[in-house]
Amino acid sequence: MASKHILIVPGDGIGQEVTAVGKKVLDKIAAKFGHTFTYDEALIGHVAIEATGNPLPDESLEKMRKSDAVLFGAVGHPKYDNDPSAKVRPEQGLLKMRKELGLYANLRPIKLFDELLGASSIKPEILKGADILFFRELTGDIYFGEKGRKNNGDTAFDIAEYSRYEVERIARKAFEAARTRRKKLCSVDKANVIETSRLWREVVQKVAKEYPDVEVEHQFVDATAMLLIKDPRRFDVVVTANLFGDILTDEASQIAGSMGMLASASIGDGTGVYEPIHGSAHDITGKGVANPLASILSAALLLDISFGMKAESEAVINAVDKVLKAGFRTRDIADAQTPADKILGTDAIGAEVLKFL
Repeated sequence: MASKHILIVPGDGIGQEVTAVGKKVLDKIAAKFGHTFTYDEALIGHVAIEATGNPLPDESLEKMRKSDAVLFGAVGHPKYDNDPSAKVRPEQGLLKMRKELGLYANLRPIKLFDELLGASSIKPEILKGADILFFRELTGDIYFGEKGRKNNGDTAFDIAEYSRYEVERIARKAFEAARTRRKKLCSVDKANVIETSRLWREVVQKVAKEYPDVEVEHQFVDATAMLLIKDPRRFDVVVTANLFGDILTDEASQIAGSMGMLASASIGDGTGVYEPIHGSAHDITGKGVANPLASILSAALLLDISFGMKAESEAVINAVDKVLKAGFRTRDIADAQTPADKILGTDAIGAEVLKFL
């Protein structure tokens, strides 16, 4: 039995809806396994700007630091998307959270449920058996480098920067994970063109000597983008820089059939943050149709990685699997053969997961 404090940070858009379902799953796990989970909530993103003028208020950051884990929703709002002049933006809160909490490693498992083979636009015979774990570096690259305008605003620049230490620490986490899986690691870069990628490859090659039991390959990012679609089963653990990881993991969401199925963990040396990768999706906010399964699977990652509760985590994953095997779908993962009465909304499919738990 354990007593843990979890911070719920719904954020913007459908983040509010899906984290509410994720919390219910955590409550059910606590009751089933005899744990005590306490909760608090905090603001981030557009809702935080509206309430305080700050995309990550100091109070929210302090709550994050004091929690054992964070179940996160999403950040973003369409009002900022076409206003490049906005000085305060929801995403600033997300980047600051990662930096302040030292969340340098983003883990994105791309694991396909057999029942969703038909939900992807990729042929089932190519997909079946795909199981990839991405490690995306999260606090470096052009997202955090110097940026600005010059020549009277007609020229813009973003500086990509990595230190040896930043590459070493995420490489080691990826190698350690590879040891627990198929002992294969693919490091993705653009070392034929970019200097930060040359440092990246140099460091990964050096760290690889500490893990002689792990087979290592190096791929350029453009080749990786092609191979993910052509032969996703060739990959096991993939480690890459912030920008490349952002793009490749969204591409890989097609392997799972929908972004609504993909969980992620952002970890470092302190509090971990667990979130679905689907974003705020304001076009469906408030309609009750958002897929909460990624938030539920993020809760499973939270249980496993932050709390070491592997049996509890597996119970959640198995419950999701049973819901899919029973034919239930949200509309983003339904197909033409899905009966209308099996297409459920956010709360209803969450309730089915709770039943199987």
